Amino acid sequence: MRSATVRCRRTLVPGLLILAALSSVATPAGAADGPIALHPDNPHYFVFRDKATVLITSGEHYGAVLNLDFDYVPYLDELQRHGLNLTRTFSGVYCEAPGSFGIRGNPLAPAAGRLICPWARSSKPGYAAGGNKFDLDRWDDAYFTRLKDFVAQAGRRGIVVELVLFCPFYKDEMWNLSPMNARNNTGDIGQMKRTDVYTLNHKDLLAAHEAVTRKIVTELKDFDNVYYEVCNEPYFGGVTMPWQERIIAVIVDAEKNFPHKHLIALNVANGRKKVEHPNAAVSIFNFHYATPPDTVAMNFHLNRVIGDDETGFKGSADFTYRAEGWDFIIAGGGLYNNLDYSFTPEHEDGTAEPDAPGGGGRELRKQLAILKRFVEGFDFLRMSPASLAAGGPDNSIVRGKLPAKVTARALVEKGKQYAVYVRGDGLKDLALDLPAGSYRAEWINTRSGATDKAEAFRHAGGERRLQLPSYRQDVALRLSGGK
Repeated sequence: MRSATVRCRRTLVPGLLILAALSSVATPAGAADGPIALHPDNPHYFVFRDKATVLITSGEHYGAVLNLDFDYVPYLDELQRHGLNLTRTFSGVYCEAPGSFGIRGNPLAPAAGRLICPWARSSKPGYAAGGNKFDLDRWDDAYFTRLKDFVAQAGRRGIVVELVLFCPFYKDEMWNLSPMNARNNTGDIGQMKRTDVYTLNHKDLLAAHEAVTRKIVTELKDFDNVYYEVCNEPYFGGVTMPWQERIIAVIVDAEKNFPHKHLIALNVANGRKKVEHPNAAVSIFNFHYATPPDTVAMNFHLNRVIGDDETGFKGSADFTYRAEGWDFIIAGGGLYNNLDYSFTPEHEDGTAEPDAPGGGGRELRKQLAILKRFVEGFDFLRMSPASLAAGGPDNSIVRGKLPAKVTARALVEKGKQYAVYVRGDGLKDLALDLPAGSYRAEWINTRSGATDKAEAFRHAGGERRLQLPSYRQDVALRLSGGK
């Protein structure tokens, strides 16, 4: 149950205390070091606050800022508690209705009158979801105070914010709630069908897109823990590539005189797709539901971060999303965001029971934290997916035939360090092709993080068979070596 303090706080100043907001906005953590960037030694990964970084999280459904009933402090505390370091949030130009996609307690579906977005409310009633219409010529100062406090609070906890600027309107129910719909604003802007919103066809609406992009980028210019995704799932709802290119150009132009530039992400596809004509300003290529993770191999030559940026629609079992994360990161990905339905406006600490359309919860967050610590235990900048390191189509360090429905992926610095992930039951031993040397093998329990089995051995070179401990569903191997 929400405390009276939280209710009072939200009534007086939406989502934050005045003193905390002023303090947070005035001192963005770490900004002097420059924002998160591609690592110069291996641009498949990030550098953040002088540390090589992979971004791994299990985050809320993107409404932390735009929903005034979502208290983001306990949410960020919960991510920090597990050492997770990413959150994905929408800017507020898009929202959903209660019941959209069958999501209960959806942070992206504010209650009546509880949407806050970059544009100020007018004095004219009639917004479809309660309250006055929006004025696309005026900014809402309270929104930007809330946005900057959210980013500052995340930064204090070592959490990076992926700020998604736009999102297509999947159905009319979403377009009917948009401030950009002519029915919801005072300027009569947005008189078109939902599939024509994100094109270059309507100058007045395009001007609003460009203005809000510039405003957001300018307001967040001093933060080191933010990057921008142009549009969520632009392969739906009529979003055109020329429009996306235009928004990218606006971001670049808005930042041209800033001392530091922020990364730009592009959401490419659900599943898999090869990026054919990469924009030079884009540093992160995001995919959703990227299992199996072969989209990493398809785009590894781009020398930029490949991300698995959303999961779901496969039930609520932890294994499904734990395995997707392990598979993707060990395949060479640099970012994994599980969409966690246990975070709601009534349970910002992530204690709701996820039931549709995906998973989440504290146990899963603990398991993804194990993945993050596992990867960080390597000098992963020197490693690459085994198939790519070998220059061939197969995971060439793994020898022999694996049982049906068992996969083994490896991230490798040959002869020195090996991260191997086995997915699926039934594997008794694993044959690896290793150069001569001394090795130590540690089998890691993906649920507990414990070392279930360890051994040291000398190897003359060639195939080496390692006996697996008893495991269920999946297991990971940390293999270190040297002559």
